[in-house]
Amino acid sequence: MSRTSNSAASASLNQLTVNDTHSSAASAASKVSNGDFEKQIQQTETASATATPRWWESKSLEHKPLDGAYGWIVVASGCVMLMFSMGCVNSYGMYQTYYHLVQFPDEHVSTLSWVGTLQFGVMNVFGIPAGILCERVDTRLVSFVGGVIMAISLIIASFCDDAIWKLIITQGIVFSIGASLVFIPSTSIPAQWFTKRRALAVGIVVAGSGIGGLWLTPATRAMIDQLGTAWVLRITGIIIFAVNSVASLFMRSRLRVQTRDKIVDFGVFRDMRFLLIFIGAVCATTGYFTPLFSLPSFAQQVVGKSNSFGTNLLTIINAASTVGRIGTGEVARLLGNINTMVMCTFVSSLSILVLWLPFQVGGTLIASSIVYGLFCGGFIGLLPVVMADLWGVQRISTIIGLLYMANFAGTMVGAPSSGAILDNIGNGTNYKPTIIFSGVFMLCSSMFFVVLRAMVSKKVIERI
Repeated sequence: MSRTSNSAASASLNQLTVNDTHSSAASAASKVSNGDFEKQIQQTETASATATPRWWESKSLEHKPLDGAYGWIVVASGCVMLMFSMGCVNSYGMYQTYYHLVQFPDEHVSTLSWVGTLQFGVMNVFGIPAGILCERVDTRLVSFVGGVIMAISLIIASFCDDAIWKLIITQGIVFSIGASLVFIPSTSIPAQWFTKRRALAVGIVVAGSGIGGLWLTPATRAMIDQLGTAWVLRITGIIIFAVNSVASLFMRSRLRVQTRDKIVDFGVFRDMRFLLIFIGAVCATTGYFTPLFSLPSFAQQVVGKSNSFGTNLLTIINAASTVGRIGTGEVARLLGNINTMVMCTFVSSLSILVLWLPFQVGGTLIASSIVYGLFCGGFIGLLPVVMADLWGVQRISTIIGLLYMANFAGTMVGAPSSGAILDNIGNGTNYKPTIIFSGVFMLCSSMFFVVLRAMVSKKVIERI
């Protein structure tokens, strides 16, 4: 496929990053400084391929204005798709309760929980191939296929009422593969359509998962009580197919990415800034799930509250998280994206170590839930924005796919370790070691982001 470079610098970049056939060019590329790397990314974003795209490839829409009306249509599309994909992940607890009490009463809870764990874990680890597909295939087609896979997996799961391993495969693994094909374009493509309102746009998209958790969880519980899990899975699958099929029509990439010889470019790991974000994300996700999993049982066992009070705490976190993911987009316009991300992780750690750890009172649990929901949601929404600021939007799908490997690692370490600490050190009733575990990892995350901020700018007071 022939190409036309716009300048000598662009041609040089293509020789380094695309053709990469000469060993001397590879050696020179490995020595590129952070500043030169940024210039290369910016040059790549301005280059456009002249060849006519094939039917499965994205067409360039660079003629459409940034921060324009179509960008908000893409945002609405991504928000709706995450509402159902992540909403199903967030509502799995309703299925697990029914499986444990009715459908599989002889199975251990730890076995049943693998369905929900794999839903989130596999979705993140499949982010790399999903990002590759977003670069090489029309993102509308990628997100449509993801919706089809999610729908089929739930419908098949509705007939798997005789063995939990079948649900682990269908409702757990296969569903999460489809969810990844929806999640990656939904969180990466909107950043291509905005500059001034990028943080707000991505925040609205990721708020869809919180909105989905708010209404889909009680709706799922009500339907299970009336119909049982089989029909709920079928109904949910049909709804996902219908809604996602329409929403995916508008998930269009603005930039057409030029084809590379390398399917996955791990060169970004040579950039210390990416390593700091990666390690910080591992720490954040390691501590992230402890409040979600342990606050309800803590309220009942330690504070003496009812089961409904514990459930309401999760509702508060989901509601506050929805507000936080949108609100931090506006805060980031004033303070800067990296500054706001540092603030979000630091305040999240304080909500755990200062509001939750020392107190055993219902009022402080509510306060901790509100503060934690507001700021942990902001951190999640800002990650794609910071990636776009540092490395541009041209390769953002692949870079975000690599970053979400950190979420997978944090999830696989954090959730099991939190439960093991409670069982083995806290003897099932002393939650303080578990709370400290969560808060310290969240605090460490903020420290890594502070170092990142110092690398990007040496000025103490600067919007960055």
